[in-house]
Amino acid sequence: MTFDPTKTPGPRFGPGDAPDAVDAPDAGDADTSGPGGATRPAPAESATPAPEVDGESPGAESSAPAGGELEPETTEVDVAALAEKALKADEYLGLAQRTKADFENYRKRAMREAAAAQERGAIKLALALLPAIDNLDRALAHADTAENGAADFVSGVKHVRADVISALERVGIEPFSPEGQPFDPQLHEAVAQQPVEGAQPGTVVEVFQRGYRLGDNVLRPARVVVAG
Repeated sequence: MTFDPTKTPGPRFGPGDAPDAVDAPDAGDADTSGPGGATRPAPAESATPAPEVDGESPGAESSAPAGGELEPETTEVDVAALAEKALKADEYLGLAQRTKADFENYRKRAMREAAAAQERGAIKLALALLPAIDNLDRALAHADTAENGAADFVSGVKHVRADVISALERVGIEPFSPEGQPFDPQLHEAVAQQPVEGAQPGTVVEVFQRGYRLGDNVLRPARVVVAG
């Protein structure tokens, strides 16, 4: 009889012998037997790891408290700093009030000084004109009694006019008559323009009314006729 190594005889059990215990499959292992007892391979485990969330491994517990609420931070109040700020605020308020009071006093004082200066100017001008008024009174009185009243009256009026011009000059006011000068709209007021023989166009050829000025300020422009 020839021995075939490919055929291994199965175990034989004699009477009263029990087969060796067979290891039971783990509970977590999948059933590998198919229909008819065919063996099928167990499913392979996934090679892809679970994604991490914000640098934490899966299953790690979040350090934030439940509900997503953060615990309130405690703020320490510097009482001394607040007191110092309140003191500074009171100091600035007092300074502003004093400044306002000083400005109001200055405004009132300036108004009083301006009114006093205007009054002094009026008094000065009146004192300068009083002699001219006295001369006019004497001229009128002499004109009523004199035999040649008209001539004396005219002479008296000339004296009064000279006195008035002198009084104005003493306070800085002077008349000006621009006849023969080039027309200047800042100093002159043209009432007419006409061609004049021998006169350059734009030249003042006649003065209807003299002008008056105080320094560089024109009190009244001269009314003139301009050559065209």
